[in-house]
Amino acid sequence: MSGAINMLTSFYLSYKRTNTKNIDPMYPISHSISSSCTISNVPLLVSCCKKLKSGCTLKFVKASLATEDFTEEVNVDDVSSRLKVTATVNVRKSKEVNVLKKLTELPWLHSQKDSSYEGFVFQLVSTQVDPSSMKPKVSKESVLDWSKCTSLKDSDKDTGCFSFKVKLVIDEDFGEPGAILVRNHYDKELFVETISLEDCFHFSCNSWIQPAHTSKEKRIFFSNKAYLPSQTPKGLKYLRDRELKNKRGDGKGQRLLVDRIYDYDTYNDLGNPDKGAEFTRSTLGGEKNPHPRRCRTGRPNTATDVNVEKPVNLLISSTYVPRDEALEGTRRKDIFMGVWKGVLHNIPAMVTTLFNGNEVSIDISNLATGLYRNVSQAKSLNAYGLFKFLDIKEMLKFETPKTMSWNITSYVRDDEFGRQTLAGMNPVSIERLEVFPPVSKLDPSMYGSNLKEEHIICHLNGMSVQQALDEKKLFILDYHDIYLPFLDRINAQEGRKAYGTRTIFFLTTAGTLKPIAIELSLPPNDSNLPSKQVFTPPVDATTNWLWQLGKAHVCSNDAGVHQLIHHWLRVHACMEPFIIAAHRHLSSMHPVFKLLNPHMRHVLGINAMARESLISAEGIIESGFSSGRYSTHMVSAAYRNWWRFDLEGLPQDLIRRGMAVPDETRPHGLKLLIEDYPYANDGLLIWSAIQELVHTYVNHYYHDDNVVIYDTELQSWYSEAINVGHADVREASWWPKLCNPAKLTEILTIIIWISSAQHAALNFGQYHYGGYVPNRPPLMQKLIPKEHELEYASFIADPHGYFLDSLPSLFQTTKYMAVLDIISAHSHEEEYLGEIKDMFTSWPGEPKIIEAFYKFSMEIRKIENEIKRRNVDPKLRNRCGAGIPPYELLLPTSEPGVTGRGIPNSISI
Repeated sequence: MSGAINMLTSFYLSYKRTNTKNIDPMYPISHSISSSCTISNVPLLVSCCKKLKSGCTLKFVKASLATEDFTEEVNVDDVSSRLKVTATVNVRKSKEVNVLKKLTELPWLHSQKDSSYEGFVFQLVSTQVDPSSMKPKVSKESVLDWSKCTSLKDSDKDTGCFSFKVKLVIDEDFGEPGAILVRNHYDKELFVETISLEDCFHFSCNSWIQPAHTSKEKRIFFSNKAYLPSQTPKGLKYLRDRELKNKRGDGKGQRLLVDRIYDYDTYNDLGNPDKGAEFTRSTLGGEKNPHPRRCRTGRPNTATDVNVEKPVNLLISSTYVPRDEALEGTRRKDIFMGVWKGVLHNIPAMVTTLFNGNEVSIDISNLATGLYRNVSQAKSLNAYGLFKFLDIKEMLKFETPKTMSWNITSYVRDDEFGRQTLAGMNPVSIERLEVFPPVSKLDPSMYGSNLKEEHIICHLNGMSVQQALDEKKLFILDYHDIYLPFLDRINAQEGRKAYGTRTIFFLTTAGTLKPIAIELSLPPNDSNLPSKQVFTPPVDATTNWLWQLGKAHVCSNDAGVHQLIHHWLRVHACMEPFIIAAHRHLSSMHPVFKLLNPHMRHVLGINAMARESLISAEGIIESGFSSGRYSTHMVSAAYRNWWRFDLEGLPQDLIRRGMAVPDETRPHGLKLLIEDYPYANDGLLIWSAIQELVHTYVNHYYHDDNVVIYDTELQSWYSEAINVGHADVREASWWPKLCNPAKLTEILTIIIWISSAQHAALNFGQYHYGGYVPNRPPLMQKLIPKEHELEYASFIADPHGYFLDSLPSLFQTTKYMAVLDIISAHSHEEEYLGEIKDMFTSWPGEPKIIEAFYKFSMEIRKIENEIKRRNVDPKLRNRCGAGIPPYELLLPTSEPGVTGRGIPNSISI
């Protein structure tokens, strides 16, 4: 008798001699199993059978509150020869197939005509080897023809998810199942989610199985039990090495979309010289333009330049990533629905620009209410017949950003300007000012500062400048060095004007930052003209408008550095090599792979999309930010001169920027110099929780230094991530040495922090903090006029109009807002930090690990409650007050959509 039992069941084994009555008393053996266990589990209890003698009878008594007791007798001789075990296979198929058809009618279940099999072929592999052949013990191959299965639930048909059972025959001395081999003899690929063997052994597959005619190798799936390389059972050693070799490939040829090969390449696919010289872009990666490596695709080179890879034609295909890394299902649908929503949002701006014959300035009053144009203007557009079947008002409407000021003509108030450096979408650029005037790391003789004491002395609450420095009251946003080397080229572009900016802030007694001086610098090309301007808080109408323009240029610099360096480089690009190396060198059985896996999902797919449309020639970055086509040059400079993996953890980053000092008497071992620093305050709670989990995890598997040092897979992973994935900085002395559990804990904590909380803090606030363009313009079209220039008269006559003309055009604005709306949204199938799923099946036989994850989950819940408490504390003025939005970017949970909160496990958008 078999079937699912919906509660914990106790089995009692008893036996008696078949030729003697009641010679032995009942022999009780209690065995508790999970709720879906079946009577067909009997063969797996073969260890119990070994306590019995041949010729005995096993009596299985099932006690249940829901049904009557029953017994079943099994002859021991039958059990000890051949055993049948049941595997439950959970699969889903591509959404392109009509899921409402009957299973027997589905085209993807048509077997290959030239195959000797029909359906899927399964073969179980033992952890033990056969002593006679010294090869792994295996079951007989079992074939499952799903086209003959007709018992499907309607819910299964609706979701495209199905569950099937297959019988596998093993020998009595088979031992513990360690792997299962799968081959697909249907015409179409199929996604295998999980395989459970009698609900006692579990295999988390989560992989697309390609048809046998396209994939020669049987797919290998290991059980969920973790093994270090030195602990690998003999029966699995060959398969462990074989699976990694399959994923590494040979580094040759063009990758097909069905492949699952991980390899490296430079970013030589951002331009397309075949379309003309204006589409030529430098390769990222190498001595000239250092950059982390990407996943190799092997596409052919362009005809014009053999060193440039031909871009993919997105109308007929997509950029290669290993098949299991491609975005699928609801996540893919959410992204493309956002894209179409953005297209619709941009139609009115395109039409308005078309019929006006030039670029139209944004209408601040209507933009502030969430509409590009008011309803009457929309109706006039409808007269052209373009929107006949659409709800014009809803189509035009954007959600009003949470941070938009109630006073829509004030753009960004000084207090909000300062607050957002600590609790905005870029809270990682602010630094403590250590010397005044600030010193450039470029040539000091050419790039000095015009800031003087008289510019700021009256804003220091009676302190001298030196006293303010000594008491750590002065802070700076310094974008001078990153922009200045590129400004001549940036400003030569049409509609792009930028400075290298420095902004000085004073820490008030209320714990808030007050901007007290802005320095705008241009390259010193003309010795007769000053290349620097300094603006201070206004004293009249003219200086008010100059101050507003100065802040707008600072915000434009800030938006570019946030997107290019902090978001793209430090998070997306720098994590990709670690992910590629993990798949190439860490077996899915490896404890470190199992720990990192939730934090690596979707990254390669998202980064491939970024190469297609974000950082590519005339992509979103080039068209939407001041840096334009020189954006990637700035990224390379930052990677060469500034990025350091060892300083990417939150505590070290805060110390590097002078925002904290080590103090072992304080929580987290740090003293924040600005006590109300929402990003740092909340981030340190998340960081410490991650660090504690990783510390417990690492020390469970690595008891001493030697276990780390002699873990061949671990050392190969880390070495290749540095020497190949980060080849341009591989010689740097700052790379942590992977020599003991403490260093491993540090490395893994940094990776998990960046992939989860750091990405959340930098990404999911983009729409709400950057969607109101006058607050944070991504580009400026005009420089600030000087008194001797012709435009100064226009500025004096209409300063408001000059300000609006300096901002992005209507079309640029709506396009930018649409992009922020897409990338700030959570998917409906997001997986958040601290969520508990399938712990007992994912970590069999590891109660300490399960306990550690549950403890981590509870800590994350406590952190969420603490953040909510902080957000209503009136003493914390950078996150609570009249018109002040709460700081929610590091709240762990979220609903789908643009919420401005939530920490996904991975870089999921």
